[in-house]
Amino acid sequence: MIQDLLMMSTSTKTLDEQYWQLPVTADRWKADTVDLSNLLWEFSPINLKQMDAVALLNRVDTKFVIPTRNLLNAIPSLYSDYRILVVEGRRMSHYRTLYFDTPDFTLYNLHVNGNSERYKVRSREYLESNEAFLEVKHKNRKDRTIKQRIPTTAPVIRLDSKTSVWLQSLLPCTSCNLEPKLWVMFTRMTLVNKHLCERVTIDVDLTFYVPFNIVRMDGIAIAEVKRDGAHINSSFLNLMHTQGYHPQGFSKYCIGIAMLYDQVKKNSLKQKLLWLEKTSRGV
Repeated sequence: MIQDLLMMSTSTKTLDEQYWQLPVTADRWKADTVDLSNLLWEFSPINLKQMDAVALLNRVDTKFVIPTRNLLNAIPSLYSDYRILVVEGRRMSHYRTLYFDTPDFTLYNLHVNGNSERYKVRSREYLESNEAFLEVKHKNRKDRTIKQRIPTTAPVIRLDSKTSVWLQSLLPCTSCNLEPKLWVMFTRMTLVNKHLCERVTIDVDLTFYVPFNIVRMDGIAIAEVKRDGAHINSSFLNLMHTQGYHPQGFSKYCIGIAMLYDQVKKNSLKQKLLWLEKTSRGV
């Protein structure tokens, strides 16, 4: 399995690039994801160009963690208020993201230590549209998420001097020595509110990968409501409240690091990791 993921050309890559390079992998949707995909055809479509009106690079985020099987019953109640993003004829899209951090996990520790100012550095690729970006996500003390990004011709495996200068201007450390730490792959559906400045992303089939290990988180959906302000009457938030789901923090990067690296601090995540393991096994 790991060997399948590591197939690569070694002709022009450095050792570091060889180590972290990850090719496009085949679909491996579970049965509940297939059922979810079938439900999406009742939504009206929206395309990428129309999505520009709700880019929401400065926003308020609210996250929920939901067993995928429970999400199936909830989707039909959203048809009248949301459209769905369609890219290359597909209503579920594949993403892969490589996260960067310092050798001693400075950015990870800011998050797990509860720091009010937190950062993520990642190279994200949108497989259906063949777009890639280098991004910095900043969660500030006012609980707003600010995302800045620059386009790249391909996923960034190694930071060069130009990208490093750009990153240094956005990060809290004056000389962050960033290196690849974690691949996260998932399948996403994106809903866009017909009436409000709001998007809802729902991620399933999460896979966390480092060259020495891989973890798949089956049976779990991560829903994130993205709004320009905290006080809007969101149909999705109302649905979550009705079904008894409460907002909770969920960082794909931090969960993946805690699962795959033994040496990091993870006490604050243990309860969530245990719940995720049980839910993924259907317990």
